[in-house]
Amino acid sequence: MDKDLFEKEIDSIIKESKVSRRDALKMMGVGGSALMMGSGAVTEAKASVDAKGKKILIVGGGLAGVATAAKLSRELDNADITILEPNEQSVSYQPGQTLVACGIWTKDDIVYNTADHMPSGVNWIKEKAVEFAPEANTVKTSGGKELKYDYMVVAAGLVLDFGAIKGLEEVGQVLSSDAADAARAKKILGKNGLCSIYFADGAVDTWTQMQELVAGAKSGKKLKALFPEPHTAFKCGGAQKKIVNLTNARLVEAGARENVEFTFMTNGKKYFPVPEYHDSVARHMKERNVASFFEHKLVAIDPVKKEATFEKHWMEKGEFDPVLEEYAEVEKKEIVVKPYDFCHVIPPQKAPKEIADSPIGSEKGWVPVNQETLQHEKYPNIFALGDVAGVPLGKTGGSARKQYRVVVENLIAMIEGKKQLESKYNGYTVCPLITDIGKVMLAEFKWNPNGDKPAAVAAPSFPLDPAQERWLYWALKVYLLKPMTIYGMLPGRA
Repeated sequence: MDKDLFEKEIDSIIKESKVSRRDALKMMGVGGSALMMGSGAVTEAKASVDAKGKKILIVGGGLAGVATAAKLSRELDNADITILEPNEQSVSYQPGQTLVACGIWTKDDIVYNTADHMPSGVNWIKEKAVEFAPEANTVKTSGGKELKYDYMVVAAGLVLDFGAIKGLEEVGQVLSSDAADAARAKKILGKNGLCSIYFADGAVDTWTQMQELVAGAKSGKKLKALFPEPHTAFKCGGAQKKIVNLTNARLVEAGARENVEFTFMTNGKKYFPVPEYHDSVARHMKERNVASFFEHKLVAIDPVKKEATFEKHWMEKGEFDPVLEEYAEVEKKEIVVKPYDFCHVIPPQKAPKEIADSPIGSEKGWVPVNQETLQHEKYPNIFALGDVAGVPLGKTGGSARKQYRVVVENLIAMIEGKKQLESKYNGYTVCPLITDIGKVMLAEFKWNPNGDKPAAVAAPSFPLDPAQERWLYWALKVYLLKPMTIYGMLPGRA
């Protein structure tokens, strides 16, 4: 780390938060990285609970599933724990794909072999769940097995639904860690300026496409960069803003920023649900000369013509209703076509079909759970966490890190015969929003405890302005968060 930057950051922290130099140094150290994704760094040792004869099935062996299995295996004696996961590299460090996309990391920096992190004593079945029978407490696998369980944890992640965008039907549905899906996606994405960081190979190709954009702009060409967000819930709500900022940074670095027109488009009405984070991002967009359009639904992409089609939608006052004594609201729509030379696309996202269409799914696809206890709304011996859980916000690694503790504690409470599930998830989510190469705004937030608007409120771990971009948070993002996740969260300790 740069010594001058380090000292400058220390002085800034002391001045802003009025803490001692000693406390400022703590913030800059490993202890700060623990705070970065919510309070608590290491799980305290406690007496094990006897779970003899209890079968626990975990569907999904990504970060959330493996961390849950690891913590359960440490805190339970004699438990029969099985993970159902077909992919050999399901524990890849997805938050690092943004850094791969701008040339700071490589694919090797984010890919891990699941076998190297599978908890000792946990049975790993390399198949996927294809049929759920919660009334009978059974799951059928792609290999024809029928697995019986006493408790089930669903941590299956989500599906990248590129095929829902007209023109990308050939890409279809992609699981971020599936090699065959990635190979199919690469036939369309990663060329002609169209790219996506939402799978590892896609992040590699995004860097290639970004370099081509920079080279073209540096040669004097006038180009257009387009950054659309999907109309569905999607993991890492700050991802597109990060790509905007990183693309901007690489163009500025090359002295060619003025040759590229930036356009950010989202189906939502805001950049972020938390007002201070929305305001901060709005300021960044203005400073970087990025044109932003809200309430624009991405519906089609033509990879050959290099055009993206949006459905602009808004509400207008309609006729007056004399009974209700109010005006009706009428939705209006308009088709908008945007040409591009570089387009980073975030696909619509949904729960896997096997889960969405099963008895444990819901109309919206996600697994319906109590948003605090993460217990299934209909089947009390089932829990869900991570991207597949039907909770507001919560589709980040930081959320999963808080959620898996809640699931483990509540599952153990059930094994012990307790009537009340006391462990609660408060909606904590963290987005290390890269604003420039060398700067990050640490957007931490949770549900509004008052249940009012806004739906989410800031939940900073540091006594500093959370909307301020800092080199400190860049250092944590680039150097500390990954080892904390891989060697802290995955073993069920952080």
